[in-house]
Amino acid sequence: MRAFTLALMTLLAATPALAAEPTAEELLAKYDAVMGPKTFETESEMTAYREDGSSRTYVMKMLRGEDDKFRVWFKGPASVKGQEMLRSGDNMWVYLPNLKRATRIANRDSFQGGDFNNADVMRVNYTKDYTGKVVASEVPDTYALELKAKNAETAYDAIKLWLRKKDGMPVKGEYYGTSGQMLRSAEFTGYTEFDKGYTRPAKVVMRNELVKARRSELVLKTMKLNVEAPAQRFTQTDLGR
Repeated sequence: MRAFTLALMTLLAATPALAAEPTAEELLAKYDAVMGPKTFETESEMTAYREDGSSRTYVMKMLRGEDDKFRVWFKGPASVKGQEMLRSGDNMWVYLPNLKRATRIANRDSFQGGDFNNADVMRVNYTKDYTGKVVASEVPDTYALELKAKNAETAYDAIKLWLRKKDGMPVKGEYYGTSGQMLRSAEFTGYTEFDKGYTRPAKVVMRNELVKARRSELVLKTMKLNVEAPAQRFTQTDLGR
């Protein structure tokens, strides 16, 4: 018996402890790190497919700076060339070159008439905006998170996210309004290593769950991390320059 006990203790000591499952807070922090690094510059395109069968592709340069600041320059098509968007903290503006002034916009406003809203593109800070809990996932090899908005200014009232267990990469999302109705759903694909070992989905397809014929696709062409982003670039006085 003593020999059996010693053998059992030796076996248990040699068995590595099971890794603890990540908390909702840890998974949210991973999502923010993947989808919204501290500073970056990217060249990207968004194509909006509308219910009448038409589509329009927007060519953009995006810059994120310190302290949750974000700026977008539109390079095409011709109808929006010269437009810019700016976010500083909780405030957002769109600059229209024909008016030579900036107008306030909201998180939940449509981004260039597509199926992403402004916050989907210009504000990725789920740790600040949502509380979360880990729930059972019906998608193999993923964690599922249910998120609730901390205030009425967030992009959505509730979100459900699925993240890959092996690396925390987002797989899909569902986005809900105050009534509990699903407004949008997203699919994350094209996992790409862009810069300095940084990997993220290069393509996000946002489907309109209220008008099924609509969807928008955001594709990142290039992405650089830790770029120089002077504070002046995120002021209203710099718009249009």
